[in-house]
Amino acid sequence: MATIQKEFEVPASADAVWQAVRDFGAVQRLAPGFVTACAPEEEGAVRLLTFFNGMQVRERLVTRDDAAKRLVYTAFGGRTQHHNASVQVIALAADRCRFVWTTDLLPDAMQPAMEQMMARGAEVMRSALTPPAR
Repeated sequence: MATIQKEFEVPASADAVWQAVRDFGAVQRLAPGFVTACAPEEEGAVRLLTFFNGMQVRERLVTRDDAAKRLVYTAFGGRTQHHNASVQVIALAADRCRFVWTTDLLPDAMQPAMEQMMARGAEVMRSALTPPAR
């Protein structure tokens, strides 16, 4: 099973970043342009995402842990046989945090394509989460 992890620092509080991450039905605000549409299904436990390249996938919320600032989801209906992922927000200082996004997937042959998608997604999220300069 391939594992991909993307980490980056955000010059914002962990609480502020977590509020954006924990809103499972509004990921297009967290990753504008990377995710072009998000349609909640099954009372918000599932979301249908449309990406910048037209690809669509459904993701199911597995757990949202507010204390640990950790969200886990699984993807289905795409090109993978297995795909689970987590996002965790870790406080580094009052106004700085680390964003950790980890994905496990099968088949391993999907790793290069997923690596590219996640790299682009991480860049978009870092930009969206960074407060404007004063």
